[in-house]
Amino acid sequence: MKLLITGGTGLIGTELIGRLRDRHEITILSRTPKQAMERFGEGIQAFSGLDKIESLEVFDGVVNLQGAGIADKRWSEKRKRCLEESRWPITEQLAKRMQECEQPPKVFISGSAIGYYGAQGDRVMTEEDEVDKPDDFAHRLCAEWEQRALKAQSDKTRVCIIRTGVVLAEDDSALQKMLPPYLLGLGGPLGSGKQYFSWIHLEDIARVIEYLLEHEECQGVYNATAPNPLPQEEFSATIAKVLRKSHFMRVPGWVLKLLLGEMSQMLLTGQRVVPARLQQTSFEFNYPTAEAALRDCLLPSSSDEQKS
Repeated sequence: MKLLITGGTGLIGTELIGRLRDRHEITILSRTPKQAMERFGEGIQAFSGLDKIESLEVFDGVVNLQGAGIADKRWSEKRKRCLEESRWPITEQLAKRMQECEQPPKVFISGSAIGYYGAQGDRVMTEEDEVDKPDDFAHRLCAEWEQRALKAQSDKTRVCIIRTGVVLAEDDSALQKMLPPYLLGLGGPLGSGKQYFSWIHLEDIARVIEYLLEHEECQGVYNATAPNPLPQEEFSATIAKVLRKSHFMRVPGWVLKLLLGEMSQMLLTGQRVVPARLQQTSFEFNYPTAEAALRDCLLPSSSDEQKS
């Protein structure tokens, strides 16, 4: 397949390209195309913007992963605009360009996040569940992102939306931001700890995208989360167990609100999201449990020995 990938130099994009490059022709969009080609090496094309590509008809599929990190900075009004502008316009442009094609790409996979569901307590959320329109930024960001992507749907193009949980990886992921207290022996739950934490291993999110690309029967919304979400206190305890550290320093909700502002709601409310539609397919998770995922990310050499 000939694939166009936006956000190809990000955490998920880099993992995905590593999986796909030997079997597919890949073009990426990057603000620094020369650096991107040097990073990935021979065989990967890169352009600075969509306007540099004459027609999308040359591609069999498009994967849209572009977007500034939602948890990278405090949500000021300026930061909110950055999060919107890094997602909405490129998604709108891709959908419009596909609509204009006589022979558009056969598949369009576009990112979203489980923030779409808002605060749902311990209610299990699947793709089929109705969501009351929560008045929060994360939901509005994701809902608009999805609506723009779905405009590409046609009898010639199938659209898959991936609502991604917190991605766990060995490097450069949200997990590394959680670690300092644990490494000091000061780890503990956030807020009440009862809120659910839905996550996915980096390898599995790349495999989900690969699966959706290659299975023509797949379309619509998919929760890209591991099948076993945990209350945050249990996930936190699992980190401590894997690292063999103590686990007793609860972080009060008011501290998170003071430090993170509105963004703290994502950590204090959480979502209990399960990948119901993926579980109805032949897809199997390599890391279905938090302990397996955390051992691979935090103790990679040990994990490699167990695999061998």
